[in-house]
Amino acid sequence: MQLSPSAHVDTFCRDNLPPEDAWPELVFELPELQVPDRLNCAVELLDSVIAQHGGDRPCLLSPGGERWTYEDLRQRSNQVANLLVERFGIVPGNRVLLRGPNNPWLVACWFGVLRAGAVAVATVPVLRPRELVAIGEIARLNLAISDHRFVDDLVAANIEDLSVVVYGGDGEDDLTRLVNQMPTEFEPVQTAADDVALLAFTSGTTGRPKGTLHFHRDVIAVCDTFSKYQLNPEPDDVFTGTPPLAFTFGLGGVLLFPLRVGASTLLVERAAPADLATLIAEHNVTVCFTAPTAYRAMLGSGGGEKLTSLRRAVSAGEHLPEQTWRAFYEATGVKIIDGIGSTEMLHIFIGAADDDIRPGSTGKAVPGYTAAILDDDGQPVPDGELGRLAVKGPTGCRYLADPRQSVYVQGGWNITGDTFVRDADGYFWYQARSDDMIIASGYNIAGPEVEEALLAHPDVNECGVVAMPDEERGNIVAAFVVLKPGVTGDDVKVKELQDFVKQQIAPYKYPRFISFVDQLPRTNTGKLQRFRLREIAGGSRGR
Repeated sequence: MQLSPSAHVDTFCRDNLPPEDAWPELVFELPELQVPDRLNCAVELLDSVIAQHGGDRPCLLSPGGERWTYEDLRQRSNQVANLLVERFGIVPGNRVLLRGPNNPWLVACWFGVLRAGAVAVATVPVLRPRELVAIGEIARLNLAISDHRFVDDLVAANIEDLSVVVYGGDGEDDLTRLVNQMPTEFEPVQTAADDVALLAFTSGTTGRPKGTLHFHRDVIAVCDTFSKYQLNPEPDDVFTGTPPLAFTFGLGGVLLFPLRVGASTLLVERAAPADLATLIAEHNVTVCFTAPTAYRAMLGSGGGEKLTSLRRAVSAGEHLPEQTWRAFYEATGVKIIDGIGSTEMLHIFIGAADDDIRPGSTGKAVPGYTAAILDDDGQPVPDGELGRLAVKGPTGCRYLADPRQSVYVQGGWNITGDTFVRDADGYFWYQARSDDMIIASGYNIAGPEVEEALLAHPDVNECGVVAMPDEERGNIVAAFVVLKPGVTGDDVKVKELQDFVKQQIAPYKYPRFISFVDQLPRTNTGKLQRFRLREIAGGSRGR
């Protein structure tokens, strides 16, 4: 596509876009996706909403009672933008690292960066120095803004020529004090719609992280596709969620989607499932974004009766088991919207809502997107057959100067790395991550399918299923199971679970190895780290 003239003075991001012939095909068929050449998403999400709904609407909420209006956020983000330009010399196109949990000042900094025409590089606060060094090397950072509680590892990373400013502390040089010296008005940079707004890093399990480049138009596109057509938010909604803003699932669900329609969002720094249920009740939250594990755990902690204010619940990050969907619906009357997205695509591109939901299915292609199931040669496979999920739409993978671009983008399609089946009605049924498909004695076995069968047993609280090397079969199915409190894990229970699975799914899929564990390895957003289970399985022997 022909890029419009950039407003970036620092052209690093545009200079390091993939070659045009390595881009996926971009599709802008919906009228909403036709945007002007000059677009700053921070203006569109804030100033345009104020013009329509007024600035005194509640915008950002905190569990402790803090409340920012839309006008509060506009003024504080303007002060941040003034500070970035006047004190730190930030120019359009510079990259600014943001490090902190979900709170109002992180949001003000995010908006301030974009209003100044710079590129926001948000990171989760749990990253360690080694990981921060890698991001610094890839992004060529110009400045870092960190919550004062998480600055030590950033300083220890000792990224060359990187100035660090903290917020939320009590020092005289704290950003929250420095901005008080700045005007509350700032003329936002008129960026190009296809100037880079965000540099989001994949949370890959191994190897060097990949930086994904997203334009200002992309930020608005995800609001006007999945959010508009399936989530259908309203101005009086109150959002919340557990994923950090550094993850694009959290960025959309906790910030972009509510602000696009003038709604408010409860920013939660960290919450156990029981605490999340309590916060939902206390703040009359109507829309929640979190992982399947959290929905299941909220019910397990007795939180179901606290969720009466919810009208929408969205799950992504990993497959939503049908058992979890049905249990949540029976307890709350809320039909969880399952969806699949990726950092490369920015947000959800397959999902379903309300009566279109088929429990166990991920759904259909979101309006604005097209999806297909391809074989290894890039050819469509018949409905009902396994294949690689491929997607096209208004967003797509653009890695920052990374040869792995050719792995994710093939033949104009974004190849997500997931194995799916599409049925005759156009619904997509998740089978496994492509590298989680277990091949045992010539059979293809999807680990999540075995997990779902195990979760149907009344004694199973959580489980993870991976391949375990086996000389005779190549691989066998190995299950790591967390039992419910008071249940004993022994050889009798192993046999009971194996027999149970054989009754739920084809017998050849049953786990030949079962290990009882106290907890499963997960990311800080609750996503199961199957690579760690594979490492354990590789050193174990099947029973």
